[in-house]
Amino acid sequence: MDGTAVESAFALLLTKVQNRRIRRRFLMNAIIGGNTNYVPYLARLLEREVRSIMLRRTISGMIGAGSLAHNRRDFIAENVDPDRVHLNICYQNENLKEVYKELFDDSVERYNVGKRKDRQITNYYEKIRQGKQEKLFHEVIFQIGNREDMTVGTTEGDLAVKVLDKYVKNFQQRNPTLHVFSCYLHQDEATPHLHIDFVPYVTGWKGKGMDTRVSLKQALKSLGFQGGNKHDTELNQWINHEKELLAEIARQYGIEWEQKGTHEEHLDVYNFKKKERKKEVQALEQEKEYLTAENEGLTAQIAEARADIQLLKDDKEQAVKDKEEAEKRAEKAEKDLHSLEERRERLQPVMDNVSKEIKEYGTVKAILPEAGTLERATTYRDKKIKPLFTQMKNKIAAMAAQVKELTKEVEKWKHKYQETKQVYNRIQRELDTVRQEKQQLQDVSDRYDRVVRVLGENVVEDAVQQDIQEQKALEEKRQMEQMPKGSIHERLAWGARKSEMENQQRKKNKTKNRGMER
Repeated sequence: MDGTAVESAFALLLTKVQNRRIRRRFLMNAIIGGNTNYVPYLARLLEREVRSIMLRRTISGMIGAGSLAHNRRDFIAENVDPDRVHLNICYQNENLKEVYKELFDDSVERYNVGKRKDRQITNYYEKIRQGKQEKLFHEVIFQIGNREDMTVGTTEGDLAVKVLDKYVKNFQQRNPTLHVFSCYLHQDEATPHLHIDFVPYVTGWKGKGMDTRVSLKQALKSLGFQGGNKHDTELNQWINHEKELLAEIARQYGIEWEQKGTHEEHLDVYNFKKKERKKEVQALEQEKEYLTAENEGLTAQIAEARADIQLLKDDKEQAVKDKEEAEKRAEKAEKDLHSLEERRERLQPVMDNVSKEIKEYGTVKAILPEAGTLERATTYRDKKIKPLFTQMKNKIAAMAAQVKELTKEVEKWKHKYQETKQVYNRIQRELDTVRQEKQQLQDVSDRYDRVVRVLGENVVEDAVQQDIQEQKALEEKRQMEQMPKGSIHERLAWGARKSEMENQQRKKNKTKNRGMER
């Protein structure tokens, strides 16, 4: 608790004590040091008064849906006030794929050394995304109070913002194995709350696979959280620990953590049932919020799919343009090459004939200039034949070099055309896949909206709750049917419970059969 709160509490206490003569004398004597025996009494009195003026609020920490687009406000959901979006605080906003490269590329390279090509990891991000053992990332949401007692824009709501802001600033430092890549404090909904998205990872792993890898369980273990049963996992222990840290910070701002359900064992039957019904209503409201978040996440996925489709369309158009340009250049190079080949073919026989005649007769007929009347043979050869021959030879050599360069150009554009064609085909396949995924997402969204529209939101929520209970019952039945692997006492206890359940079921069946006989 800060100095201001203490001073306020002490001032209030002093006011109350002054209205009672005896307690005023105790207080004054304790202050001036006249009688130290009164100090413990006054300390307890002061503690009660401080507690009376502190705010009592719940603290919640829950698993989020992990809708990054929603957290960034790439789209505005129904429960968001657009006029307050600018009040949101962004602490971290990194690209998830780049984070994976930064964290795991070196480990991937080490893992691939000496591996067969078909067993190497080419893209760790896609491996985790398509796998079933680990999630790409996890999200937790922390909140103080609710929409009734910590509303955004009120004095209490502003106090919650201060507490959450102080809490999140040391989050990464105390949780080094949870890489935070996205973190937002939202003030555009009913209650201020934090969205923290992180990639859990472990380094120096000695087991199978990469030495640095995604693992929520191992990341939390390295922080000191050892899981127990299914209700006491590493994640549950860690969230409860973080809630306690948040409660400590809240207490510094005059907010005491109200932990509901810890002082209800002495309630009468009516009030106990009332409290239990209230808990059930709160659980249903929480489940409704989860379903709303899932629906928002689905909407975000559809929006992202549409954006991906637009990007692929743009890439496809550019690929088509590049393909057409490559085709035109290749066609022009083919024509130029063909023209030069024709010219070379026309001149080559002439050149071959000249070379043959010079070799055999030392003269060139027909195409050579005639010799003068008094011109000597050596003079005629040196001044007329050789220059002409050299000129023709140089022209043909130049044409041959040009043909060679054009041949290279043709091959280059043919290669580029093939590459462009492959890119175009790949983009076309990706576009078809995205279209299918979009259609599937849209079908799911349409079916959900249609069911809500036909049956009503309450009926859908009831059905969801019933399904959850049925799945829980099936899981409990499955676990009960499996003999535990523990000690003989655990096995005997299991056998007794199973026998009791079977007897109860037989009694129910017997009662049912009797009713049918009547």
